[in-house]
Amino acid sequence: MREFLLNYGLIASCLIVGSSLVYFMILAISSQSMLSQIKSTMYSRFRGLSGSEFVPPVSILVPSYNEELTIIESVRSLMALEFPVYEVIVVNDGSNDGTLQALIDEFALQRGPAAPSRHLVPSQPVKDVYYNPQYPKLIVIDKENGGKADALNAGINVSRYPLVATIDADSMLEKDALIRMVQVYMENPEEHIAIGGNVRIANGSRIRDGRVTSARLSSKWLPAIQYVEYMRAFLGGRIGWSAMNGLLIVSGAFGLFRKEDLIRVGGYEADCPGEDMNIVMKLHRYMLQSGQPYRILFCPDAVCWTQAPDTLGVLASQRRRWIRGNLWNVIRFRSMLFIPKYKIIGWLALPYTIIYETLSPYVKLSGFAALVAYVLMDMTQLPILLAFLLLNALIGLVFTAGSLLIEELAFQRSFQTRDIIKMIGYSILMAFGYDQLNALWKLQGHADYLRGKHSWGHMVRRSWKEDSPPDGEEELGRSREPGQTASGKAGQSSKAQAIQG
Repeated sequence: MREFLLNYGLIASCLIVGSSLVYFMILAISSQSMLSQIKSTMYSRFRGLSGSEFVPPVSILVPSYNEELTIIESVRSLMALEFPVYEVIVVNDGSNDGTLQALIDEFALQRGPAAPSRHLVPSQPVKDVYYNPQYPKLIVIDKENGGKADALNAGINVSRYPLVATIDADSMLEKDALIRMVQVYMENPEEHIAIGGNVRIANGSRIRDGRVTSARLSSKWLPAIQYVEYMRAFLGGRIGWSAMNGLLIVSGAFGLFRKEDLIRVGGYEADCPGEDMNIVMKLHRYMLQSGQPYRILFCPDAVCWTQAPDTLGVLASQRRRWIRGNLWNVIRFRSMLFIPKYKIIGWLALPYTIIYETLSPYVKLSGFAALVAYVLMDMTQLPILLAFLLLNALIGLVFTAGSLLIEELAFQRSFQTRDIIKMIGYSILMAFGYDQLNALWKLQGHADYLRGKHSWGHMVRRSWKEDSPPDGEEELGRSREPGQTASGKAGQSSKAQAIQG
């Protein structure tokens, strides 16, 4: 038993050190890439594009299921975007609450002509289409429940424009988010086939008229710790993966795609629990197999605000669903591993995801159990165990500090001292409890997958107004003014990865 524990501890330590080194490398690449992008904004102006006839039009797809409490604010934010020509297609995926009726009442919608009979990608048929000439950008389609992927496919079939943006119904875009993202596409429209936006936690922020007017750290510990988690993942990770063309996910909360490429790969797969990773993997595979040059990018200054779960039960359901999607896609695309034509996807991004995401709960929980066994069996001393745990926490602090630095460079947001202290505290809490909870939820997600459980899970929505603090409270940091870019300069734009895997 002692020999087994020693060997297993060595293997687990090597895996942890290896994944940490890769993450440090990604963080360094993210920092360097962000600096380069900030310099490039000095010569780039995006505000002139918001009224330009040369900007390609975009169809924004909003799959919605039981989103009665958030859908109106989300649609209002989309209707107020600074963008020349676009349409908002809300897909009511068989909601059994008042989602559809709330939209009808708020925008005085009426049942209109049948949707175009295009079947570009497989989807359940559309039952009704709703319009209002006073809101020419807005289209609401009603269909039988088929899941998020099927709702997105239905939206693709109804859409009119060559670019497709996807956004969750519980999310809101900043007014300039779409034009910033499309500008990145326009820099190289032949190769830029997909672009992901920066997803940030809105819990605790002030919301008014479908817009986040000031960003704040939630007073509740669970959304606040997710703020730190998202910041690490998107700013500390996705910028680096984007620079290497190794992104495996364009977040379902906000992404932009060339519609023709979505059609070429057959659209979203209806039976997949992780549709955002699945569609990106399909795009990677298609482009690499066909030998076409392409890029899948992350745009850090195209900001989307989303609600984070504020109870452990809802968060557990979300994370179990995420890991089911991860496992589903890893198994589906395992044939890409270590094949030369798949380049960085097959040699680094996918193996890293398997080790760091898919297998990490086994390593974390069993490795921790092995350390406890060392102490109980007098194979080591308690101070050594505590030192190991402290080192793990310090590694997390480095990741958090690096992400905060990128946040400051990218958005010129000076955090208050008390908020920095809170984030440091939450970063430590992540190492001493939160990460272990996440690992446990991942194990439960694996068990769900093996049992064939593919339901969406339980997700409670709250009205944006419930979580918006009253006027007069201090902000989390200095908010970016409308038209201000990642470099903090008005009228300029950046060229700019939930979590990798």
